[in-house]
Amino acid sequence: MTAIVWFRRDLRVHEHPALRAALDRCEHVVPVFCFDDRLLHGRHESGPRTQFLLECLHDLDSSLRDRGSGLVIRHGPPERELPALAEEVGATEIHFTADVTPFARNRGERAGRALTEAGVALHAHPGLTVVDAPGEVRTQKGKPQTVFTPYYKGWLGEPRREVAGAPRTMPALRAKPGKGRIPSLESLGLTQEVEDPLPGGEAAGRKRMNAFLRGAVADYASNHDALAEDRTSRLSPYLRFGCVSARELEDRLPDGEGPEAFRRQLAWRDFYQQVILHRPRNAMQEHRERYRGKIDWNDDDAAFDAWTDGRTGYPLVDAGMRQLRREGWMHNRARLVVGSFLTKYLGVDWRRGERWFMRLLIDGDEANNNGNWQWIASVGVDPQPAFKRIYNPALHMERFDPEGRYVRRYVPELRDVPDEHLREPWEMGIERQREVGCVIGEDYPEPIVDRREAREAALERYRV
Repeated sequence: MTAIVWFRRDLRVHEHPALRAALDRCEHVVPVFCFDDRLLHGRHESGPRTQFLLECLHDLDSSLRDRGSGLVIRHGPPERELPALAEEVGATEIHFTADVTPFARNRGERAGRALTEAGVALHAHPGLTVVDAPGEVRTQKGKPQTVFTPYYKGWLGEPRREVAGAPRTMPALRAKPGKGRIPSLESLGLTQEVEDPLPGGEAAGRKRMNAFLRGAVADYASNHDALAEDRTSRLSPYLRFGCVSARELEDRLPDGEGPEAFRRQLAWRDFYQQVILHRPRNAMQEHRERYRGKIDWNDDDAAFDAWTDGRTGYPLVDAGMRQLRREGWMHNRARLVVGSFLTKYLGVDWRRGERWFMRLLIDGDEANNNGNWQWIASVGVDPQPAFKRIYNPALHMERFDPEGRYVRRYVPELRDVPDEHLREPWEMGIERQREVGCVIGEDYPEPIVDRREAREAALERYRV
């Protein structure tokens, strides 16, 4: 028997239930990845994320070749390419890792119908989340969870699948089909917009995971919000593309307060996956019906452009936005601050921020990005009122970057501004500005909004 393993965003060989099932059931296994233009050039088109994907695929192909196999590449919609490949290699079944986003589910359904017509069985497996069925963690009345804390309590009690290692060997690819080639970013019509992103691939992800588990996870509870220390795992891109298994990562967590705090972050990831699963319309509209079409968002393109460029005049906001442009990644605490600033201080629709993040983030995941943007915009599953999510950038900097090292790293024109003025440099007198070489309005922009006035405007905007 011959099986196909359809890789999507599960680009690894370790702890891969779909791959393991295919190897257990069939003598011949053909791994394949389909480049689908509907995904590459859809509403979340991203050069940086696609480049990361290409690196992941090269690494996956290398891992498969080391085991005697290789990755077959096809270009086109899976509902066309998979039945054709199955006919070429005589496959009777296809194994894949289930996904929850609306696009992924629709694509899987289309492929499933085409394969059924071709007489090929399609088998879905877990593998993207910690628990196999995050959508089945429900309330006592059996309804989907919309509040994280009760979800987390239920999630902790869910059974876990056994963690499997990587296969040592795999069946060699037959003479057919033609293997195909992994394309370049340019040939796909995309460009890299990020200066210094993390490298893609399972090898890089496992190296980072192992280092984190040996070191920084121990103190994660106390310092993961410290912006300058950057003691987070930075595993989000590898989790997004499945280079690292969330289940294996949780299984390997040691005991202690730090690891438990990190486990909670993994639960947040599963939580947002189940939110988009049960409420696919959240991809386009506010979760909270009260706000759908009711908020008078500001269409100020100049303000939005200043935000994307990191030129708002608020140092912590600008540092976060410049980190995004430089690395294709941003510290989560900074993500909250810049999201609050865009939606509350500038009054710009959260969907514009969501799209910008999905353009540049190499860890851009629709479920998590959408959930977090709705959360900070006070229109999502979190029941807290809007004023709870109006974050003062100066106070957040005082708490999470008190020495200004994070801000100075990404906003170098502020490097000589004294600590006492760094959070609000416009408060310096003009003579002091000249002394430190940072004249507000010339070397660094003036604040594009008055924080107090913007707060009042935000509170009024949410009174609907």
